[in-house]
Amino acid sequence: MTRLTSFAGLLDSLSAVIGKYLSWLALFMVLVQFSLVLARYVFGVGPVALQESVIYSFSLLFMLGAADTLRRGGHVRIDFLYGNLGQTGKAAIDLVGTLFLLFPVCLVILFLSWNYVAGSWTIVEGSRESSGLPFLFLLKSLLLVFPVLMILQGLAIACRAITEILSREERP
Repeated sequence: MTRLTSFAGLLDSLSAVIGKYLSWLALFMVLVQFSLVLARYVFGVGPVALQESVIYSFSLLFMLGAADTLRRGGHVRIDFLYGNLGQTGKAAIDLVGTLFLLFPVCLVILFLSWNYVAGSWTIVEGSRESSGLPFLFLLKSLLLVFPVLMILQGLAIACRAITEILSREERP
């Protein structure tokens, strides 16, 4: 049981570190968006690369930060049942939800995105705009990184749930 808990802690720390550094992207997005509005309405210019950098930043923040949000319990949950349960009941719902909802959805995303991302890497896809960012293939790669991070965080949740369920069964 201690190994499951320490493994879950290791996976949690991965999500936490990624979330900590990604949180700075929110500040970056606000500053760049403010600069874009200022540039457009005061100076009459709108650099495409800066506009795309806001989109890239939002994508990074959302796709890579989802695992940390899951770690913190920040995703939407139907609380009328879950909130009234004890720790073992909550652990059972977390385990079932992880095994039968989170993992299958993430595996489907991985499976369906693989060829799409591989095609983008094959042509080293860039922006359609001539002055845009040439990294669209990297952005599309988030479709593979996102489910992997979610599966890793789901493993942490499952390990913690199993530990909770088994520790309740051992106690009188």
